[in-house]
Amino acid sequence: MTIRLDRITTRTGDSGTTGLADGRRVAKDHPLIAVIGAVDEANSLLGVARLATLPPAVAEILPGIQNDLFDLGGDLATPEGGPHESRIPRITGVQVERLDAWLAVANDHLEPLRSFVIPGGSPAAAWLHLARTVVRRAERDLVAAQAVDPERAWNPHLLHYLNRLSDLCFVWARWANDSGRADVLWSPGARRN
Repeated sequence: MTIRLDRITTRTGDSGTTGLADGRRVAKDHPLIAVIGAVDEANSLLGVARLATLPPAVAEILPGIQNDLFDLGGDLATPEGGPHESRIPRITGVQVERLDAWLAVANDHLEPLRSFVIPGGSPAAAWLHLARTVVRRAERDLVAAQAVDPERAWNPHLLHYLNRLSDLCFVWARWANDSGRADVLWSPGARRN
């Protein structure tokens, strides 16, 4: 699928609406646009995380996940059965299984958790934790979009992918914190007195 953008400013959004891939226009505050925006934001944060010192395996995998997130956005913006169906790379179960496999590998490198983890430690871990929270928001926004449009044939792999990706960002953040040894742990009630 080749994309060509001749101009970036279209002015079609000046009315407070945005276009979907099937030609429909929806309000910019529509739940579907919220999830597409959250996916875009998460992708941007993963790009920032790539600037930090990451475990080599994570650094190697992240560009592919960023590409998957573009596919996921296209999947969201193009309802199944629409005029551009043949050109849309849908998220598949194979992509979800790949995330599961990477989760298993990353978990094998981690110290067991002794408490909840406070985001921080290393710069890479902090960025991955932030990406995790935005992926979780995308997941919630997707559920809201599905509730608003229950007649649409939603790809079930979208929600699975986002759920696994948020988990993966968490375990990768711990891996980036010296396999969890540099995690910042929550100390319940430590500042009450």
